[in-house]
Amino acid sequence: MTETAHPETTHPETTITADPDLPTIHIVREFEAAPEAVFRAHTDPELVRRWLGPRMLTMHIERWDAQTGGAYRYVHTEDDGTAHGFYGSFHEVRPHGRIVQTFTYAGFPDGVCLETATFEDLGGRTRLHILSVFETTEGRDAAISSGMESGVVEGYEQLDELLARG
Repeated sequence: MTETAHPETTHPETTITADPDLPTIHIVREFEAAPEAVFRAHTDPELVRRWLGPRMLTMHIERWDAQTGGAYRYVHTEDDGTAHGFYGSFHEVRPHGRIVQTFTYAGFPDGVCLETATFEDLGGRTRLHILSVFETTEGRDAAISSGMESGVVEGYEQLDELLARG
């Protein structure tokens, strides 16, 4: 499975691949910004709030301690008031290079995912690699069927806009 940005947009391609033999998802996306800027957008809660997730959702961050040993919790709310909570812990936060964290959807607390994000320097641009490891293939497939793909693509389009504003 591969998801790309809509052809009519000028945004870079987001590639999302599920390994057929492993409970993993690999996401690759390039940004027209240095790794320091892309990393900061992943660790500064005010910036995270402005890009993470689909445009139609409002994000409220309850906790965001993006440092090794820290934790986070946020809620995405739909226009009708339906809330979706997410939480996890930051295992490793290595400035401008790597973030390792857990990720859990509060509606499915038995489905803890381990995510590793690496920020590859392309000389003023950044290639972001995210590897998500789920406990089971069923858990991975549930994440995919939840609309995760479109949320990731739309979130990265918002991140492009945020990075372009400086």
